[in-house]
Amino acid sequence: MPMKSSKAVVKLFEPRREEGAVAAHMKEILKALGEDPAREGLVATPMRAERALKYLTNGYTADVQKIVNDAIFNEKCDEMVVVKDIEFFSLCEHHLLPFYGKAHVAYLPKNKIIGLSKIPRLVDVFARRLQVQERMTQQIADCIKEVLDPAGVGVITEARHFCMMMRGVEKQHTSTTSSAMLGEFRARKETRDEFLSLVQHNGLSNW
Repeated sequence: MPMKSSKAVVKLFEPRREEGAVAAHMKEILKALGEDPAREGLVATPMRAERALKYLTNGYTADVQKIVNDAIFNEKCDEMVVVKDIEFFSLCEHHLLPFYGKAHVAYLPKNKIIGLSKIPRLVDVFARRLQVQERMTQQIADCIKEVLDPAGVGVITEARHFCMMMRGVEKQHTSTTSSAMLGEFRARKETRDEFLSLVQHNGLSNW
């Protein structure tokens, strides 16, 4: 006669997460929209929405110094460094709808360079906030200048905005370009032109 196992069958359940303030308000928003937050498909939506919004706005709590860490190096280099086609996603502060696109970041070193992976991370610091594209572009440039103290910084962002695509004028193929030029990028046309020539083949139309 086969021996019966004495091991109990244990069912694993994901621990219940406590509802936060955003989730509580999300329930009221669903009601105001004419929905029933108690129906099956929406029961977990408030918590999911809270977690998503906290992730999409985690730039508010990001520590730039911790991100940069020890990734600044002394190097005899004074030629332009360009990191282009950096994908970003952000939320328009006017309608809380997404806008997405690419950032192109350049700087002129003064014998200091930064680890290349840090530049996309710094872009995300400012993209993951409630934003307008123009301010985000300037903030990225200011951050690179403060962290690295280069001879100049250039930032160009290209984006499509869902507040223009899904509502309002409902234009599906309209893109917006913003730029911020600091130091030599602002003072010298040749520097600006070199930067622009390196990124001008890009564009959202090529996505």
